[in-house]
Amino acid sequence: MNKAQIAVLGVAIIAGGGAFVMLNADPPQQEPMQAVAPPPARTDQVLVAARDLPYGAALAEADTNWLEWPINAVPHGVLRKSESPEIKKDLQGAFVRSPIANGEPIRRERLVKGQTPGLMSTMLSSGRRAVAIDVSPNTTAGGFILPNDHVDVIRLYRDPDQGGQIGSDMNSEVILRNVRVLAMGPVFETKNGEAVLTGATATLDLEPRQAEIVILAQRSGQLALMLRPIADALAEEKPQAAPAADDPLTIVRFGVTSTMRAR
Repeated sequence: MNKAQIAVLGVAIIAGGGAFVMLNADPPQQEPMQAVAPPPARTDQVLVAARDLPYGAALAEADTNWLEWPINAVPHGVLRKSESPEIKKDLQGAFVRSPIANGEPIRRERLVKGQTPGLMSTMLSSGRRAVAIDVSPNTTAGGFILPNDHVDVIRLYRDPDQGGQIGSDMNSEVILRNVRVLAMGPVFETKNGEAVLTGATATLDLEPRQAEIVILAQRSGQLALMLRPIADALAEEKPQAAPAADDPLTIVRFGVTSTMRAR
């Protein structure tokens, strides 16, 4: 062999030996993949009801809790600890002006607080009036009329000019339509140091002119309420407009027309 052949043979032997070593060597160990935790979500504490809070309930310390809430999903207008750190303490003794469900975030406008809070006045819009009328189960759809229901107001009266058979002198007329009921409640009086139930009232949300008509109608007869379907309230039907202050209220009794003024 010449020197060139010997060199080629040596290179071939070295390459084969290197390949043999590489094939029999242990594979390189791969570093284990580490799971990267996502960044923690930003949260804020939201004040929520710790129980069902009915209308008129006075808040105690145990009635509310702070709840962690994703900051980008906090409902607009709710009470947040980052904005009012002492609000939970400040709201003790406040009254609920509209029901709040257990776990529901609390909004400031759902509460009222003061030395002598007028809960009914907080439910009235500007320019409206609250008028209470005497009622019974017989005049309130069997007692099924509840706050926020819409009703028609009927006046039942006796007409002495319509004689004849028994009952023929009784008349009725619808004086208001589609008015909202603010509250339904019993009336108590103190007798001999004890609270005695003496009746019940329905408080209606009225315009000033409508309030005059209802007050006058109570003096001349008995009032009854007809319950309307909830669809009437959802349709936002406006209550029937009362006559102008100088216009009389027209009443038709058995074909005979008469008038009544609220002034």
